[in-house]
Amino acid sequence: MRLFNLCAAPCLALLSLPLNCLAASSVTTSTVDRPFSAAASEAPVRRLILDKLPAGNIKPEGWLRRQLELQRDGLNGHLSEISAWLERDNNAWLTDGGDRGWEEVPYWLRGYSHLAYILDDEDMLKETQFWIDAVLNSQKENGYFGPLNLRNGKPEVWAHMIMLWILQNYYEYTADERVLPFMKKYFEWEMAQADENFLEDYWENCRGGDNMWSVIWYYNQTGDESVLPLIEKLHRNNADCTNPARLPNWHNVNIAQYFREPAEMYLLNGDEKLLTASYNVHDLIRRTYGQVPGGMFGADENARIGYIDPRQGTETCGFAEQMLSDGVMLGITADPLWAENLEDVAFNSFPAAMTPDLKALRYITSPNHTISDSKNHNPGIDNTGPFLNMNPFSSRCCQHNHGLGWPSFTQALAFTTNDDGVAYTVYAPNKATMKLNGKNVTITEETLYPFDGKLRFSIQMKGKAHFPFYFRIPSWTNGASATVNGKPVTAPVAGSYLKIDAEWKNGDVVELDFPMDLSLRRWPTNRNSASINYGPLTLSLLIDERYEKKNSAEVAIGDSHWQKDADTSKWPTYEIYPESAWNYSIILPEDNPLGYFTVERLPWPADNQPFTTGNVPLRVKAKGRTVPSWGIDETGLTGVLPREDAPRSETVDEITLVPMGAARLRISSFPTSVK
Repeated sequence: MRLFNLCAAPCLALLSLPLNCLAASSVTTSTVDRPFSAAASEAPVRRLILDKLPAGNIKPEGWLRRQLELQRDGLNGHLSEISAWLERDNNAWLTDGGDRGWEEVPYWLRGYSHLAYILDDEDMLKETQFWIDAVLNSQKENGYFGPLNLRNGKPEVWAHMIMLWILQNYYEYTADERVLPFMKKYFEWEMAQADENFLEDYWENCRGGDNMWSVIWYYNQTGDESVLPLIEKLHRNNADCTNPARLPNWHNVNIAQYFREPAEMYLLNGDEKLLTASYNVHDLIRRTYGQVPGGMFGADENARIGYIDPRQGTETCGFAEQMLSDGVMLGITADPLWAENLEDVAFNSFPAAMTPDLKALRYITSPNHTISDSKNHNPGIDNTGPFLNMNPFSSRCCQHNHGLGWPSFTQALAFTTNDDGVAYTVYAPNKATMKLNGKNVTITEETLYPFDGKLRFSIQMKGKAHFPFYFRIPSWTNGASATVNGKPVTAPVAGSYLKIDAEWKNGDVVELDFPMDLSLRRWPTNRNSASINYGPLTLSLLIDERYEKKNSAEVAIGDSHWQKDADTSKWPTYEIYPESAWNYSIILPEDNPLGYFTVERLPWPADNQPFTTGNVPLRVKAKGRTVPSWGIDETGLTGVLPREDAPRSETVDEITLVPMGAARLRISSFPTSVK
């Protein structure tokens, strides 16, 4: 069921751009499961199938640039002005023995600095440089750097893992010659630590894969094999993620990070069982607690027996870390699975975790989420505190770490390949610059994806160059098509890559069309509830949202700390309440389940922010019946899904669905009725 958007002026303008009438030379096309992978050689570390572009080489445009500009102008861009954890006075990253900012500085700086490189923002670059210089100047003679955080007399290194990632992006953007010797010296310090003193604390023990990825990055930059034993040491001391039936712990953010650690170790030793282990963790948590839409799983903080309903959610930290990890797994495997999961989280879960202006966020966001207040919802949520309101201080971790999300998504838009080509794995408007077959090439992607399935890629370069172009073809599309300079090529196959091999020149254009249709997904473990998808977007009931402004200083979580001169009135909290019925079952006739659905395309928002219920350019009409017994439960949360035989209302109502990423209050996993 497809309706073309006759109102979306930007899309029509995109399609009316002139095409290069001369075809690229020697065009050949094929369908491949993965981009070319160099055969395993005697090199001690396997090559990534997809290589990330240097930080800053992918410049978002359109709606994605708008998200990053909102991030710059919102909480992430101004957090150093209001968070006491980022104050420079007595900061652990600036002063020996400082008592604040141990984890918060690197959490914040990881997203903030990457955003600075993407936007080339002068003020942000200056702020970033201040902190980077402090880090580089903090290294001791023995190689250790930054704050000394002892746990039972053992040095804790989790915060250093985050800072290493910051230094990686910084080096890619600046080529600062201080970085590589700094990292080498620190790795030598880590290798000198006795195993019984290494990765012993809770967070670092689950997240050694973050440290491991930095060692791999360093080796790929330098070819220095002396650091490779550290990869084995990290794997040996990290929490065991290889058990096919058990996870080392069930904390949602840990899972979003540690599932990739075995796959990273696979790059060193080639043990396929380790690669399989990463897939197993991803699958096990979703099999057990993941019968929900939005790409994640039901672990409001910790996944727990019996708490599997879609009213359980994920920390904003968890969304951001999953997006980063999906990008890492894409590099290792090029498997479309990771691209589709990344899009699922980025389009359907992450935007709704923040206010539309990105100035406040909530700790927990759920697929079924119909109240966003400041109450304590324990034990419905496995923590005590005001975790559902939109607050600029909604937990120290998410407050500082949420800025990781959109830059990580941006970084995964384009990769170079082992055969000197380029691969597009997730889609959004952007301009990427890279070197292909010795030539500097800029590729501009124009699209309204994920709200429209038409994409246009144009090449800017001097002279000519021969290289392959790979495009992931989404598994959900039927009848996809592709053209090169207006001429059709082999029809793409859903769930694979389209490879277009040619001698390219300036002005060449590739156009893709991924038809978007409605589809139905069932969740058997959760009372056979249903979700409705439109292309990569999962739909949610449109609920009238009433925002109530609150004083953030009064309704924030207990570990929030403002800077003494911060103006709290500029950073309010919002509680969100439903102003319309939400307890609907959706009608899916047995003979034609999607027969009552009608797709409506609306004009593209003038402010380029499609992730709001008022702006979203897509609505779907459907029919439903209310379930009177389904309401708010004794903990103040959206009640668990009603039994399949729970009485429905006699009245059939027309209901409206919108993409769930635009809905801060939503029902996206529905009980059903057949008539």
